[in-house]
This record gives sequence, C-alpha cells and structure tokens, in this order.
Amino acid sequence: MKPRILITGASGFVGYHLVETALDAGMEVYAAVRASSNVSHLKHLPVNFVYPDFSSKDDLKDLIVKYGFDYIIHGAGITKAKSLDEYNRVNAGYTLNLAVAAGESRVPIKKFVFISSLAAVGPIAYNASWPVPDVEKPQPVTSYGKSKLLAEEYLGVISDVPWVILRPTAVYGPRERDLFVLFKTYRRGLEPYMGKGAQWLSFVYVKDLAQAALLALTAPVSGTVYNISDGNRYDRYALADVIKQYLKLHTFRVHLPLPVIRTVATIMEMVSRGAPLLNRDKLNELTAENWDCNIEKIRQDLGYRPVYNLEKGMRETLDWYTTNKWF
Repeated sequence: MKPRILITGASGFVGYHLVETALDAGMEVYAAVRASSNVSHLKHLPVNFVYPDFSSKDDLKDLIVKYGFDYIIHGAGITKAKSLDEYNRVNAGYTLNLAVAAGESRVPIKKFVFISSLAAVGPIAYNASWPVPDVEKPQPVTSYGKSKLLAEEYLGVISDVPWVILRPTAVYGPRERDLFVLFKTYRRGLEPYMGKGAQWLSFVYVKDLAQAALLALTAPVSGTVYNISDGNRYDRYALADVIKQYLKLHTFRVHLPLPVIRTVATIMEMVSRGAPLLNRDKLNELTAENWDCNIEKIRQDLGYRPVYNLEKGMRETLDWYTTNKWF
C-alpha cells in the first residue's frame, strides 16, 4: 500500500513541485487546495483533491481521520497581506490548527514538515564570516517573516506529532511568478536595483527544496529546524548576469535612490485595495545586505546535497518559461 501524504498549498509554485516529487517517490498524494484555486496544471497528475477549512481544527481533524495520512507537508500560506494580524492568522494560526488537529486525530503520522522561510530568521551583517554561523536569535525584518517565526514557535510546543521545519531562502524555478517579473524587465533592456549598497543573496532551486522536504519526511529526526539554500552566496548582480548571459541580453543598469522607492512604496500602500507588490515592509527584505545562510546542519543530518547552483537552475527555469511560452 502506498504511503499517503497530505500536501497543503498544492496549487502554488512550491506546492506543485512538492506534489511531483511525492508522486515520483511512489506516494499517494492528497492535494489540499481552495475551491477557488486554479488547479488546471495539476489535472494531469494522479492526485486526490481535498478542500480543508484551515480555520477549523475539527474540519482538519476529520480530514486526517478520514484518510489516515502517513505524512503531511504544510506549504500553504500567504506572502502578501495588508497587516501583521492577517499574516499571523493564516501563516501561524492555520499552521497551529493543522498540527493540533494532527495530534488530536490519533492518526500515527510519521512526520509533519512545515515549509517556513529564511525570512523567519532575518538577514545578517554583510561582513558576517563565511560560512555564516547558524543564527541563534532570529530577527525577522518583515511581517511575513514574523508570522513564519510565530508559526515555528507554535510548532515548538507540539509534542504529539513529529515535526521538522524547513527554512528555504529565495526559491525559484518553473512556474515561479515573482522573479519572472524581473525576467521580463531584463528582456525590456532595463536592470533596476534598489540603492547602491552591496548585497549578498542566496537562492534555492525548487526541485532541491522538494527533495529536502522528502528527505525530512523519512529521516529519523524531529523537532529540528533546517536552513535551505544551494550552499552558495551571490552578489546582487549574479541573478541578472546569469539571465543576460543565457538569453544574450544587453541591459541598462540603474540604481534607484532608496528615498524615491520608499515614497513610491508608501503611495502604493495608500492607493492599493489589497496588498501591493511593493510596500515599505517588503523593502526591509529587498534592501537587506546579507541573506546568506548555513546549510551544514541539513547536509549532516539528512544528507541534503543540492544539485542546482544558480546558473544550472536558472538555465532550466528559463528553458521552461520559453518552452511554455511565458515570454
């Protein structure tokens, strides 16, 4: 009998790749999505769709009891919201509800993997030693990061379900839409940056993240938090350089003054009905000087070996965008 796995946020960018990886591993996949979600890209896959109410522990418990899941990967959440309360309600509150429901169900779940974010840790100093030490005291600089950290703290008091937390850095790959905005900008000949300060960035290809999640499911570890990246750090121009080289682009590099960007972000907050793509909170993340992280712990504990560096992963990503006519 195939092991049964519940994957939340399955219709999203990371969720799609988690589903594919679980299927490749021979699992029976239950994809948790909203009734309003676009699942056309999942229709060709042999998955079972479920529509849980994450605001109801009873509904979640009934779902877990009904299907008797062996594993849960919780990747559902929001990356854009108008307030910290909204972030906390979804990213932290729903995580707690699912974990509590899993424990109260008495179903012998082997592992609960939560997809958090490096944003829960926050950036570090630009001149931090290399490789950087694990951060002992997280200091998130965005409401999104604070909500992910709160979710981690909620999980920390759960004792009746074995859990593992993964903190991926910036995730990219086929179907990703936020970085895709940058790709289109480069193709128009413009290469914008926020301010002139130096930055170190880190990335992880979505397939490496999915493999890390699978390793976490089956490894004899629990109650542990792992950073996820490709093991490298990159200067702020590396992403554009890789894209320009592969697509044979020539761009005009421009550094936009931070005061101007903050003014634009403030205006966007004022006029937007929803959560704007650019806001003052997001600027704290985009302008941070160092998003490097240490992955030695997951290397040692889980045998995590990222296959993709930025150049290899971006080439595969751009091939996918081109083949699927996103450009």
